[in-house]
Amino acid sequence: MLNDATCFSEVYIAPGRTDMRRGIDGLTAIIRQKFRLDPYRRGVLFLFCGRRTDRIKGVVWEGDGFLLLYKRIEAGRLQWPQTKEEVQSISREEFLMLMQGFCILQKSSIRVPDCSEVV
Repeated sequence: MLNDATCFSEVYIAPGRTDMRRGIDGLTAIIRQKFRLDPYRRGVLFLFCGRRTDRIKGVVWEGDGFLLLYKRIEAGRLQWPQTKEEVQSISREEFLMLMQGFCILQKSSIRVPDCSEVV
């Protein structure tokens, strides 16, 4: 379920470190207060990562209650974005890349010279 993301209409990641001792109430409070989003949107997955980037928690509203997802990566670490303070929406493809250990956020852009700069 968590690896393919086919059942989620949207996926949001919370960059930076989250206290992984938090449960559903604590994580939904972050969604409401810090990110100003509605955790009660059906089928929307919110992902959190702690200091150790080998564990991830997800919260999703299923219409009749919250589902708390927890995944521990056995080999390697997640390339979790640490710098931005705002929650970010990611595509299904970016989610799949993240679950495979790829970095989904580019640290710097590649400057492509325009034709007038080439001599």
